[in-house]
Amino acid sequence: MMFGWRIPKAENTPEATEKLRAALDKAEAVIVGAGAGLSTSAGFTYSGERFEKHFHDFAAKYHFSDMYSGGFYHYDTLEEHWAYWSRYILINRYEDAPKPVYDKLLSLIQNKDYFVLTTNVDHCFQKAGFDKHRLFYTQGDYGLFQCSEPCHQKTYENEAVIRQMVQQQKDMKIPSDLIPRCPVCGKPMTMNLRADNTFVEDEGWHTASERYADFLCRHKHMNTLFLELGTGMNTPGIVKFSFWRMAYEWPDAIYACINLNEAYAPKEIQKNSICINADIGEVLNKL
Repeated sequence: MMFGWRIPKAENTPEATEKLRAALDKAEAVIVGAGAGLSTSAGFTYSGERFEKHFHDFAAKYHFSDMYSGGFYHYDTLEEHWAYWSRYILINRYEDAPKPVYDKLLSLIQNKDYFVLTTNVDHCFQKAGFDKHRLFYTQGDYGLFQCSEPCHQKTYENEAVIRQMVQQQKDMKIPSDLIPRCPVCGKPMTMNLRADNTFVEDEGWHTASERYADFLCRHKHMNTLFLELGTGMNTPGIVKFSFWRMAYEWPDAIYACINLNEAYAPKEIQKNSICINADIGEVLNKL
């Protein structure tokens, strides 16, 4: 299905919130599609005060102004690379989100038959108590290493060594003996993040993918709410376009999108869409 790109205007009104509340109450199943905007609403910002607090020395040396830029920078040594990335991973994966947006979302859907599809890699869903068997992280996890080649399709938890890197780094470098290396081939490890065709889809990834496919199959003819939260156009085929397609094809589906400045839907599903242009956390607190 090819959708037209002129889209119904998003709302930010009590009426729109009430429509979403009614759709949530009626839904027999809720499929959440989450992107970076959800974690931003929860306080995981990647620039400004939070960036300056944790990366002021890297900012002064390399003149970048946000965490993403620092993550893509090609450092001269692995010691410096992992000094940066260990801090990045610690605050974005192992520390709790500043605002309880994920907790509020769980309270709204925990008594529903739900599943979460997300492009986020910060583990916020599990930290908030979502059932891990109802989650599919399509793009990886800050908490996992993989071989940089990769020579095999396996991932490795990294919390212990990440904490060591942060604690023991000095002058923006970690000790050389903390550089993670593949236990099979000895080459450097890297993050399990989807950036190119070296991304490892391990056994857990495939199991989650199968669970999601099974969930879709079992709920196609039920009252289903597709709840899209904070996804943009970086990887629209994963959440946004697939939700639009299913909202169009499924007979009893509702599509809802909450996203500050990016809430929209194609005209073909206008009648069964609710688009709210507002901060996600603020809207969830009104439901």
